Amino acid sequence: MTQLTPVLTRNWDQDDSFTIDGYGEYAAAKKALGMDPDAVIQAVKDSGLRGRGGAGFPTGMKWGFIPQGDGKAHYLVVNADESEPGTCKDIPLMMANPHALVEGVIIASYAIRANHAFIYIRGEVVHVIRRVQAAVREAYEKGYLGTDIFGSGYDLELVVHSGAGAYICGEETALLDSLEGYRGQPRLKPPFPAVAGLYASPTVVNNVESIASVPSIIANGADWFAGMGTEKSKGFGIFSLSGHVTRPGQYEAPLGITLRELLDMAGGIREGHELKFWTPGGSSTPIFTAEHLDVPLDFESVGAKGSMLGTRALQIFDETTCVVRAVMRWTEFYAHESCGKCTPCREGTFWLKQVLKRLEKGQGTEDDLATITDIADNILGRSFCALGDGATSPIHSSVKHFRDEYLKHFEIGGCPFDPAASTVWGSK
Repeated sequence: MTQLTPVLTRNWDQDDSFTIDGYGEYAAAKKALGMDPDAVIQAVKDSGLRGRGGAGFPTGMKWGFIPQGDGKAHYLVVNADESEPGTCKDIPLMMANPHALVEGVIIASYAIRANHAFIYIRGEVVHVIRRVQAAVREAYEKGYLGTDIFGSGYDLELVVHSGAGAYICGEETALLDSLEGYRGQPRLKPPFPAVAGLYASPTVVNNVESIASVPSIIANGADWFAGMGTEKSKGFGIFSLSGHVTRPGQYEAPLGITLRELLDMAGGIREGHELKFWTPGGSSTPIFTAEHLDVPLDFESVGAKGSMLGTRALQIFDETTCVVRAVMRWTEFYAHESCGKCTPCREGTFWLKQVLKRLEKGQGTEDDLATITDIADNILGRSFCALGDGATSPIHSSVKHFRDEYLKHFEIGGCPFDPAASTVWGSK
């Protein structure tokens, strides 16, 4: 399995890929609106599409949870608040191919009987917000959004909403609070969004890539999509390679491909260096080492090896990188982005940051390793949402794989690595 599968990225090299002329006439949406909504849900279920935002929950099943005939308004909300360190697939997707997302929104909204949809985009990426707004405007002008779409009698209003730049709003219920005008903080569940989401009404929250994958499923059939990937992780996905790799970028491939195969396509680790550690799904997933090069990148295989596929953000680090320093930087991020609603995450991430900063300077003792793993144990499974759990992933996994490197800092009273060597201008 070494072939790339350009579907979402197929037209990225076209000058007009982001325009409706470069994209096409929304044939999949027209086909879907001629089907029964339940048949659309069934097609997505049959395809095996799982959420591309990290959790991997079956998309069709999520749509099926929406109660029908309840007399309430239904909403579709697209989570485009991509902001985890290393995760960088949804932003380029919205830049290069926003109409795949807009068409997917039409199909998904129709399937769950929603007449209002929202795309919640991280506020800092103003260029992306403008591009998606332009795509939505084009769709309205063509009559693909608004009233009586394709003469089907179906109406849909789509709003592009700009967030204020909080990582916590990537959590679906915090996103809903933010969308309603409140401070972005996760809600207690249950009730789940499918029952009481946006404005206390049934709501589906899906990731950008999940929704953008739907038009190709409707156009080509569920069997076409299910024919790619592995038995339980079907289809294709965008793998984002960054860091110490010759050709970083987006590689769209079937789930189940390995990092070794992806590195072959990306020209390998930067010249003169070798792989030290990497993340399979962004900074909130336990790190892997060179011994995991041949682990199939699907939800089950990665989970069986002690990590998570997450958002397929493959951050590659070579031997010039100090693991302690990398973990400290990630931890600083989580401490900064914790919303403070729950004690384990608010206090735990703060103390993890303090201890790691001391460790990185070589001022700690071996007892501090027990301290940070103990703090992480008290966050894991006890925090209000997954931010706290994610913050513990690099702690536990780095101590497990690189305990000797932590100890080396104590032995020499400082960091044994030259921080400049790992930079792009560092020595080769």
